[in-house]
Amino acid sequence: MAYFAQQLINGLVLGSIYGLIAIGYTMVYGIVGMINFAHGDIFMIGGFIAMITFLILLSFGLTAAPVVLLVMLLVAMAITALYGWTVERIAYRPLRHSFRLAPMLSAIGMSFVLTNYSQVSQGARVKPLPPIVTGGYTLVEHEGFVVQLSNVQILVVLTTIVLLAIFTWLVSRTRIGRDMRACEQDQTMASLLGVDVDRTISMTFVIGAALASVAGIMYLLYYGLVDFFMGFVAGIKAFTAAVLGGIGSLPGAMVGGLAIGLIETFWSAYFSVEYKDVAAFSILIVVLIFMPTGLLGRPEVEKV
Repeated sequence: MAYFAQQLINGLVLGSIYGLIAIGYTMVYGIVGMINFAHGDIFMIGGFIAMITFLILLSFGLTAAPVVLLVMLLVAMAITALYGWTVERIAYRPLRHSFRLAPMLSAIGMSFVLTNYSQVSQGARVKPLPPIVTGGYTLVEHEGFVVQLSNVQILVVLTTIVLLAIFTWLVSRTRIGRDMRACEQDQTMASLLGVDVDRTISMTFVIGAALASVAGIMYLLYYGLVDFFMGFVAGIKAFTAAVLGGIGSLPGAMVGGLAIGLIETFWSAYFSVEYKDVAAFSILIVVLIFMPTGLLGRPEVEKV
């Protein structure tokens, strides 16, 4: 039971990171009806920016953990949001009214550009990060096995909860949130009613990129490393989480992220770590066979 509890904690932490990335996927799909395949690379760039910011602060002798984390968060969110805006302007806006396959191919191309750009500028080696958040708590000790909850795990989960609450308020209570929901229902009618559709879509990419950068920072703190290829793997997992939860549903994205994190963790713990990805994708296939819209998705109504 103690071993199960430890894996449950690990799975919830990993699922929180996947959920933050998945929200960006589901936001863009809900409003534009397209999949931003460059979103995983935005997550990776957020991790790199946080790493570079930490090294700059360290060179100036700033080592206070709360200040360092706050500066890393603000800088990474700001610069990564700019990347998200650029992706929308270059890869999506010119092709928004083209045939459906064109924006997807453009986004895949942008993904390769960002991946190789990071490899060339930062190198192909894994970049380790010294621990910033240390310490933790011993919850249970049973038959020689100790269940531990580290401070960085607490930070990841609390950050996810706070950001999810802020984003829920943003979508449901603010003007930009109402504009997003209007564009999701009908972009033409929203434009006729005075909504700036281009600005709303750009803000959607900006907010999604900012959330992905936070996920990149959490990944960096949790695993203590960053590399140019991590965006592809995490992006595919987060996209799977968005589809599993119901693409277009914000709660579904977080539920899907937690589900993928728990599946991976428990499969690795009780079966074989080599087949954890197979387990996650197999369960996705089974769910979509019986629930084509995902766990919390809504059937798409075709307007005629």
